[in-house]
Amino acid sequence: MKAVVICPGRGTYNKTELGYLQRYFPDAALLSRLDDQRRCAAQPTLTELDQAARFSIARHTRGDNASALIFAATLGDFLSIDRSAIDIVAVTGNSMGWYSALACAGALSPHDGFRVANTMGTLMQRSLIGGQLIYPFVGEDWHPQPERREALIDAVEDIASRPGHALFVSIELGGMLVLAGNEAGLSAFEAVAEPTQQRFPLRLGNHAAFHTRLMAPVAEQGRDALPASLFGNPVLPLIDGRGAIWWPGATDRDALYAYTLGTQVTETYDFTRAITIAAREFAPDLFIITGPGTTLGGAVAQSLILSGWRNMASKDDFRAIQTTQPLLMSMGIPEQRASSTGFREA
Repeated sequence: MKAVVICPGRGTYNKTELGYLQRYFPDAALLSRLDDQRRCAAQPTLTELDQAARFSIARHTRGDNASALIFAATLGDFLSIDRSAIDIVAVTGNSMGWYSALACAGALSPHDGFRVANTMGTLMQRSLIGGQLIYPFVGEDWHPQPERREALIDAVEDIASRPGHALFVSIELGGMLVLAGNEAGLSAFEAVAEPTQQRFPLRLGNHAAFHTRLMAPVAEQGRDALPASLFGNPVLPLIDGRGAIWWPGATDRDALYAYTLGTQVTETYDFTRAITIAAREFAPDLFIITGPGTTLGGAVAQSLILSGWRNMASKDDFRAIQTTQPLLMSMGIPEQRASSTGFREA
C-alpha cells in the first residue's frame, strides 16, 4: 500500500495527548538522547513534560516546549510505521511539521531534526512577535467557496494597508485561512469577520506571526544558530510549503537550508498546495497523519476536496470514500492506530 505521511504542526499536543511519548515512542534510547539535548540546554526534558501529573497550557503550549514534544511524537509515530506493509512514497508537513518532515524523510538525522525544531521553537518563544488566528472560508459541508475566500483575502489586504496594521495569510490550511499579524491587524480582522460555526474567528494561544515577514529576525537568528552542514539529501521525496518536491539524490543542501530557515519562516505556508501535489504526483492509496493530536484530518480532507481529488466536492463525498475504502488514517486516534494494518504498537 502506497502512503504519503503528513506531519502536524503547532497546537497538536494538548491535554488528551499528555503521556503520548510514554505510550507510543518506540525507541527508549533515542528518546533518552533527545532528553539529553534538552537537559544540556537547561530545558525540561521531554520525559518530564510528557509524564507530568497534569497538562498545563502555560507550560506545555509554549513554543520551546510544544515544538519539542510535537517533533518527538511525530518522529516516534513515523518510526512505528511497518515499512514492510506500508510503502511511504513521500513526506510532507504543516508549518512546524516541516521540521519533522525533514527528519522523517532523512534530510536531517533524528538528533539534528530535533535540534532544528527545538531551536526554532525556542527562538519563536523568546521573540513571540505578533499572533495568529484561524477563520474558515468553507461551510460545515466543506463545499468549495472560492468567492468567499477571495472576499477574505480582500479584507486582509485592506487591513494590511492601514497605518500601523500588519496582517498576512500565514497558512493556507484546506478550507481555512490562518492569518498572522500584529495586534492591530488581528483585532481589525476580528472586528469585521462574521462569527461562524460558534468558534471562529479563533485566536491561537502562544502562537506568533509564523510564516510572515515579521519573522525575519527569527529566521536570521535560526541561521546563526544552525549550520547548513546539518542538512543532507532526503531518502524519501519531501513536499514543502510551496508544493515544491525535494527529491532524493537531487537536492541541493544549501537550497534546502535556505528554504527551511528563510522562505519557510517568512512567507505563506501553503499546506493545501502541498497536499494537492502529494495527491496528484504520488497518487497514494492512503494519507497517514502522524500524531500527536487529531486536528489535521479535516484540513487534509478539505485540501483534497479543493483539489478535486477523486471527484470529491463535499464532506459527504469524502465520507463516502472514507467509509468504503479509507483514504485517511490518523495515528493520533487510538482506534485508527490500533486497527490500521501496518502500524505497530510500541
